[in-house]
Amino acid sequence: MKIGFVGSGAMGEPMVRNLLKAGHTVTVFNRRRERSAALAADGAQVAASVADAARQEIVITMLADDTATEQLVLDGAFIRAMPADGVHVCMATISAALAERLQSTHGAAGRAYVSAPVFGRPPAAASAQLFIVAAGEDSALDRCQPVFDALGQKTFRVGAMPAAANVIKISGNFMLASMIESLGEACALSSRYGVPPSQLVEILTSSVFPVPAYKVYGGLIASGQFEPPGFPLRLGLKDIRLALAAADSKDVALPIASLVRDHYLKALTRGYADFDWAALALVSMEDAGASPRR
Repeated sequence: MKIGFVGSGAMGEPMVRNLLKAGHTVTVFNRRRERSAALAADGAQVAASVADAARQEIVITMLADDTATEQLVLDGAFIRAMPADGVHVCMATISAALAERLQSTHGAAGRAYVSAPVFGRPPAAASAQLFIVAAGEDSALDRCQPVFDALGQKTFRVGAMPAAANVIKISGNFMLASMIESLGEACALSSRYGVPPSQLVEILTSSVFPVPAYKVYGGLIASGQFEPPGFPLRLGLKDIRLALAAADSKDVALPIASLVRDHYLKALTRGYADFDWAALALVSMEDAGASPRR
């Protein structure tokens, strides 16, 4: 299958490599051309423009945020370049409102659009162990399934409305951020009683919370190792803002999300924008005089 891939950053780069390993022909486009060049050595073709990437059977966008997605997809050239039977798959974490706009814009042009955000950090992307949440018309999802199979361990189809997939992804990231916040508060409390965060995390993840997310983020928090980031804190703030925006549009109260947003903002003022988003825990720990940083 001929696939275009726009945005091969920390997540996109290993995803492209897995598509190549699966035998697909991949044409990559990045605004920073050196990222494309790195993948060319693995067999990817380098697009001269975003329109060249969009001319493939399926074009995937994996961009940082709504702004980047709007700039590259909604300028007109992208959708015009798509073949009549082409499918655009947005695998990034974008707002529900933008997903609805993308669905409408593609539909008006007679092109298929699918939202398929993923759960998983870069190591999961590298090992093709992502969880993919996909929504769109069944015919488009069927065409994309070989792509999803090359990238993830399981695909969840959640209906014909693309925004549904984005709301699920936003909700999941909101819950992960809330978990990081609660771990930070718990580590702050235990530290003031002489219990090291590492011991607290070991006990909790070996008893009442024996789940991967608690083990991964608990380990990062206890060790104080937030660089290099698997997912930058500034993007965690972006996702909490997406959750609050989606909630506001439906008059839903998210009081915990509001607290987490405020702590993210405090973390930014302390210079943690490019730390892993697990550094959200530093706010509570430092306020309690219990910083784990080495």
